[in-house]
Amino acid sequence: MSTPLTILGGLTAEQFLSEYWQKKPLLVKNALPEIANLFIPEEIQDLALEGASARLLTQHGDDWKVKSSPLDEEDFENLPELWTLLVQAVDHHSVDLADFWKEFDFLPQWRRDDIMVSYAPKGGSVGKHFDFYDVFLVQGYGQRRWQLGQTCDEHTAFVPDQPLKLLQEMDVHFDEVLEPGDLLYVPPKLSHYGVAQNDCLTFSFGFRMPNSAEMLDRLGDKFADNLVRKNPLIDIARQLPQPAGEITRQELDYLKAELLERLQNCSEFDDALMTLMSEPKYPDNVPAPDAIEDIADLKAVFEHNYLLQVEPASRLLYQHNKFWGNGEQICVSESSINMLKRLANGESIIFNAEHFDDDCLLQDLIQLLNDSILMILPSETEEDHS
Repeated sequence: MSTPLTILGGLTAEQFLSEYWQKKPLLVKNALPEIANLFIPEEIQDLALEGASARLLTQHGDDWKVKSSPLDEEDFENLPELWTLLVQAVDHHSVDLADFWKEFDFLPQWRRDDIMVSYAPKGGSVGKHFDFYDVFLVQGYGQRRWQLGQTCDEHTAFVPDQPLKLLQEMDVHFDEVLEPGDLLYVPPKLSHYGVAQNDCLTFSFGFRMPNSAEMLDRLGDKFADNLVRKNPLIDIARQLPQPAGEITRQELDYLKAELLERLQNCSEFDDALMTLMSEPKYPDNVPAPDAIEDIADLKAVFEHNYLLQVEPASRLLYQHNKFWGNGEQICVSESSINMLKRLANGESIIFNAEHFDDDCLLQDLIQLLNDSILMILPSETEEDHS
C-alpha cells in the first residue's frame, strides 16, 4: 500500500489514512479523468423516471421543497430556476460506474454505501449542510463550485421549517470550482456547499459506518432466534425490608452486568455485525435473475468465456472462511472459498471450461447466481482479467 496513488494526488494510502481520513479535506485535480462524461444529464434524469430511488429538490427564494421517487415527466415541467435531482445508487444500474469502486480499494468494501449522482442546472444546489459519513465528490460533467466551512455536530442549529437540514451559516475556508475528473474528499461533519456553475453532474462516493442502534437491533434479532437467550436470568437475593414497588440500584446494576456479560461473550455478535454490514442498502435494486436449474444449465451458460463478479446492487463479505451475502450467512464448499474471496475483494474472474470439473464449486455458483449475489458478463479479452 506504499505506492503513490493518482486518485489521492500522489499520496500513498498510508499517508491519506493518517493525515486526511476523517480529519481534513483533500482536493485532487484530474484524479479520475475516466469518469468525465460517463453520463450526460438526460441519462440521470431518465434513471429517475425509470424508478431509481431519487429526490427532486426545488428552491424558491429561501424556501425549499422535496419530492421523493417515484418521479414522472410532470415533475420536471415548469421547474423554478433553481433545482437539483439526486439519484441514489447509480452504481447499481451501471456496471461501468460500479467499476470505479476499485479505485478506492485502500478502504474496506464493508464501508461502501453507494454512488449518488447530483444533477443540477446553473445555480442548483442542495444548500449548506453536513453529513455524518465520509464522501468523495467527483465531478463528472460540467463544473461545480464547492465551499467548505466549519465542523458541525448533532447540536448544530438548522434553518427552521425546511424539509432539508440546512445550516444557518458557514465559516468558509475553502472555495474551489471542480472540473470534470476532479475529486474532493470531505470528512464527516464538515460543512459544505456545492453550486452548479452550469448543467453538471457530481458523483458522490459515500462510505458508511454502522451506529450502535443498528448493531443492537441486529443483535436483538439474533438473540430472538436463540431459545437459550430467552431463558430468564437467575434472581438475586432481595434485601428486606424493601417496598414492593421499588427496584433497587443493586438490582439494576445486576441486570445490566448480566446483559453486558452476555454481550461480551456472545457467539451471535459476529454474525449480527456481518449480517448488518452485508445488507444491501437498496434491496429493490437487486435484480431477479433467470434461474439456473442445474450444473448442465450452468455449463451451457459458460460455454464461452464469461466474467464472474459480484452484482453491483448486492454485497458479499467474508470473515476468515465464512461468507455473508445480502444480509444472510452463506454456506459454501471449501473448494469455493478462494474464488469467493477474490470476488468479494472486487476482482472479476474469467470463468470457463477449466472450472467444470469441480461440482461443489459449480453448485455454489448456481446458488449465488440465483440469489443475485453474483452476476456474469461477457468477457472482452482474457488478458484484461485473471
